[in-house]
Amino acid sequence: MSRIDVGDIGGFIRQQRDAASMSIRQLAQASGVSNPYLSQIERGLRRPSAEMLARIAGALRLSAETLYVQAGILAEPEGDASVATALARDLTLSDTQRRTLLDIYAAFQAENRLSQQATTEEGTPS
Repeated sequence: MSRIDVGDIGGFIRQQRDAASMSIRQLAQASGVSNPYLSQIERGLRRPSAEMLARIAGALRLSAETLYVQAGILAEPEGDASVATALARDLTLSDTQRRTLLDIYAAFQAENRLSQQATTEEGTPS
């Protein structure tokens, strides 16, 4: 597992909190994470656990996977990262809807990779 860059994850959480027009106190209350601890995460002084990231993600209406990728816990998904980012920031979608759309996107990507692979193999002389 890669090391979490606490500064990057804290800055990302702050950006998402600002985009959601939430104060740090509101995010702390919504996530069940103490206000001082959340402040330390945002300032890069603390490394949040996966559980804390999941709680913060829920309060920000993001998928936990989005924060895990940002923290370096999960690998960046293949494809256009702006698609996943756009879905993560769309507050009109529920977490289930976001995951479903990301799963469909991943399925299309896999199908296209297989199709490209088959086309490449057909063009290769035997």
